[in-house]
Amino acid sequence: MKKTLCVLMATMIAALVFSSGCSTKNKREKLAPELAAEAMEAFDDKRYQAAIETFNKLRDWYPFDKLATLAEFKIAEAHFNMEEYEEAIVSYEEFVKLHPRNESVAYVLNQIALCYFNRIDTVDRDQNTARSAIEAFGKLMRQFPDSKYARDAEEKKTVCLKSLAGHEIYVGRFYYKSKHFKGAKARFETVLKNYPGLGFDKEAGDYIALCTEKIAKEGPDASGRRDEMIIMPE
Repeated sequence: MKKTLCVLMATMIAALVFSSGCSTKNKREKLAPELAAEAMEAFDDKRYQAAIETFNKLRDWYPFDKLATLAEFKIAEAHFNMEEYEEAIVSYEEFVKLHPRNESVAYVLNQIALCYFNRIDTVDRDQNTARSAIEAFGKLMRQFPDSKYARDAEEKKTVCLKSLAGHEIYVGRFYYKSKHFKGAKARFETVLKNYPGLGFDKEAGDYIALCTEKIAKEGPDASGRRDEMIIMPE
């Protein structure tokens, strides 16, 4: 009886080991190079979602393989190419965090900035993406001032600043037309103070003169009361 029980237990253990081995084999049905080749083929064919799925398998199954770094980078690139900028930012930032000395870091920082830059809206809309782009381009220029991306970053940063200045002009005009001269003057003064030399100086200066004249005629109390009730157009 004891011998029979031992044989039965040995048979069950062997079956479990065999089953576990098959499970592991099925889970990792392809080697890292095979997954990388499959994912890159999908990426090159612009089947980005399929590429992301395969790169994720590569990263999860072989986290210590050097190809996992490629997978992390290409996942971010796929999101960027699909204009999924929020997801791209998360993936790019994770890449920099994991590989701060990788030779692609300058490129990645530029891509993060572009994720914000590509979403800049018209001057009558919220400008948070322009502000974030300025910050991201600034970080790139500080860390890699001699990189090939630095000059382009400077130009794009200027575009962002013009967007912010244009927004101040837009709001200032709105205030002026609504006869909120004190608020309008503050906006135009911000243009001259924070965004000089971007093409808005003359208009801002002219409006400041007009606002000053209107405020003087009406008195500060009347202007102040209206400014308290102003509805922001942002």
